[in-house]
Amino acid sequence: MFKKSLTLLVLLLLTLTSAHADPKLKKLVIAGPFATVSHPVFHMIETGALKDIADTVEFRLWKNPDELRAMMIKGDVDFMALPTNTAAILHNKGVDLQLIDVSIWGILGMISRDKNLKTLKDFKGKKIVVPFRADMPDIVFNQLLKHQGLDPKKDFKLIYVASPIDAMQMLIMRRADHALLAEPAISIALRKTKSFPISVIAPDLYRSTDLQEEWSRVFKVNARIPEAGMAVVGKMKSNKKVIERFLAEYKKSLAWYKKHPKAAGILVVKTVPMLEKEGVSDSIKHVNINSVSALKAKKELEFFFNILKEDNPKSIGGKLPADDFYYSVTP
Repeated sequence: MFKKSLTLLVLLLLTLTSAHADPKLKKLVIAGPFATVSHPVFHMIETGALKDIADTVEFRLWKNPDELRAMMIKGDVDFMALPTNTAAILHNKGVDLQLIDVSIWGILGMISRDKNLKTLKDFKGKKIVVPFRADMPDIVFNQLLKHQGLDPKKDFKLIYVASPIDAMQMLIMRRADHALLAEPAISIALRKTKSFPISVIAPDLYRSTDLQEEWSRVFKVNARIPEAGMAVVGKMKSNKKVIERFLAEYKKSLAWYKKHPKAAGILVVKTVPMLEKEGVSDSIKHVNINSVSALKAKKELEFFFNILKEDNPKSIGGKLPADDFYYSVTP
């Protein structure tokens, strides 16, 4: 009788514990571009890093800012990799999101057929291909030009295209000599034109101006820009357990990505076959990637947002985002 009562008591306690435990999610949806900010996510999915909190973890690729915004408005995404100013715009427009980290601090650069072009001023009068008009690459580029007394419309011949892939193809097909690109597109273009490694006698393309270095010189700050990160969306904002597990696993996978460039290149191309594995591997040593919580990055984000707001308030949604834009990690 005693043993039977004890067994029933244990079963009751187990039932109560189970009832109060956080239920496992059926599906966790993470969206992002083909760029570096998404790459640690591919490793998280490949290794089943979140299998204890979700039955399925799905990645959805957005190819341009319009697709990103459409996904956000539809509301069936839990986490989104995106440019920081886009996150600010969406938050200021009432989209239910919080920025949880900034991981991309330097992926923008110029690529050129002229090895003598070292600064943006050196490109004056040149035809330059630029992806994503009025979004992150173009915004940073324009601010750097204007703060050096240059007029983007008058002093340069800017050719806008829909994506970095389009810009890269124009270089490869020799329809353009200069482009603004984000990694890994720069490294892939160098590979595809046999301009890598540097020891090649006559490369077709050269890695030129680093926009982060220009930013440092022009604004007297560190050579890094809070360019992109991860946001939590909609009802997932209230699930701190999942958010903080996601952040922890993202940081682990980011560390793996930096430490294993060859394996990372292979893994990334499995998910995004439009890229090229050697180019992705090459790009890793040329990017500044480090996951910093949004709250810790707030000072640098607001410095960046204020510069954008001064020239074009619409580029951040009209105003600095309120404090609730920044997710606060549990101490």
